[in-house]
Amino acid sequence: MVTIAPSILAADFAAFGAEIAAVEAEGADWIHVDVMDGHFVPNITFGPQTCAAIRPHIRTLMDVHLMIAPVDPFIDAFAAAGADILTAHVEAGPHIHRTLQAIRAAGCRPGVALNPGTPVEAVRPVLDLVDLVCVMTVNPGFGGQSFIDTCLPKVAQLRAWAPHLHIEIDGGVGPGNARRLVEAGADVLVAGSSVFKGGSVADPAPYGQNIRAIRKAATSVAA
Repeated sequence: MVTIAPSILAADFAAFGAEIAAVEAEGADWIHVDVMDGHFVPNITFGPQTCAAIRPHIRTLMDVHLMIAPVDPFIDAFAAAGADILTAHVEAGPHIHRTLQAIRAAGCRPGVALNPGTPVEAVRPVLDLVDLVCVMTVNPGFGGQSFIDTCLPKVAQLRAWAPHLHIEIDGGVGPGNARRLVEAGADVLVAGSSVFKGGSVADPAPYGQNIRAIRKAATSVAA
């Protein structure tokens, strides 16, 4: 089964509650929250207070992607804000084992992410500590970027190593590449602009059309 996780980075920031309700009603499986600090990545987005504010509006699952460094001082705050999954980057600090253990101890499901330029081998030592691996297929920091094809072999390698884990793709996902991603082994597709384009809170029907197009492409995998 393929999970579609719209990123609210592409939503209307002035109407997050309504946007979340609309996109969930139109078929979203999870809500993906891209947290950026202006240090680890060249952009600033949301903090724990935003996550706490939108939590009551999320009926599915809050998937919080921490593109921040350091991570550890903020784990408890994001857990208290209601994150279901907390994903930290393997590049964000020297003690990723400790970070992932702290995430689980805080009551969240741990995830580990890796950037396009990071070898997949970097996360192999911690696969027993996580529920999810997020493969970045754009350089993190901004939405709307083009998919980096050379990241695709990482997905197949991760699936071979860890058949039981969620493998999430974040960056440049759309109907045009969803099939290749799922064939490689991905089961969670994060999509921002490709879900929210053409729609609004007043006219959410395009959200559903976009989600169905991604899902249809992803599930048309050849036998």
